[in-house]
Amino acid sequence: MRLEKKATVVSTSVAALLVVIKMSVGILSGSIAVLASAIDSLLDLTVSLFNFFALSNAEKNPDENFNFGRNKIEPLAAVIEGSVISFSALFILYESLLKITHPREMEFMAESIWVMLISLVITIALVIFLNFVAKKTNNMVIKADALHYKTDIFSNAAVLVALALISLTGENLVDPILGIGIAIFMIYSSIPIIKEGVLMLLDAALPEEENEKIKNILKESIAINETTDYHFLQTRESGSHIYISVHVVFNVSISLYDAHLISDKLELKIKELFEDKKTHIIIHLDPYDDSEINTIEDKY
Repeated sequence: MRLEKKATVVSTSVAALLVVIKMSVGILSGSIAVLASAIDSLLDLTVSLFNFFALSNAEKNPDENFNFGRNKIEPLAAVIEGSVISFSALFILYESLLKITHPREMEFMAESIWVMLISLVITIALVIFLNFVAKKTNNMVIKADALHYKTDIFSNAAVLVALALISLTGENLVDPILGIGIAIFMIYSSIPIIKEGVLMLLDAALPEEENEKIKNILKESIAINETTDYHFLQTRESGSHIYISVHVVFNVSISLYDAHLISDKLELKIKELFEDKKTHIIIHLDPYDDSEINTIEDKY
């Protein structure tokens, strides 16, 4: 089993454990903050299960129906995860406003504090593990999962502080106010996840700094007279895969064999820029610069 899939199994198991203990105490105590945290963990469980499904399908080899594989399941999973975070935040916001207008006393304060303390420790350990996997694999789904659980650290810590304040002061208004703060923070955290996933689904080009590195390799080839020019550089990212296409211009007198050797060398150098990704490169061998002949529409 791939490390990424093992990470989703761990996160799913942790989320299931947290749902049980938070939901039990949240219902008994009447705390919106604890109940909101329990709902968030329930959504974590759903998302982690979906991530496992996404990774299982994304790693399947291309076939006659999916010639380029199923890599876009990964950004799709990230968009769904970000959307789930946003919708859960809106529900927490609604419950918080409802409690402000219809206040009620909280019970089982000691149990609630212990549950949130245990949840905080478990979540911190999980985030450390997910960050390790994300850095090692550079997988977008695991990155999104790590960011998701990282927001849980802040929300769990905030709930713990709120419960302590309520226990000391007896002011129950702290609970819904904190719920509103958690909801706003969750929405703010979900925006980058959704944005990155949507851009990948729309085949957005690689960041400019990455494109510049590719251009520098192509310019180096021109400088040592291996090639004479290049044009129509196109890049996109799909999950853990990167796709690059470029037209490279050679001297008209070069043999096809020598041109092919040079293009192989260029491919190798470009692939070294993205060691953590599976890079697919198409180099068109041009005997002359046809960039002026082709229109902009032909280019795209």
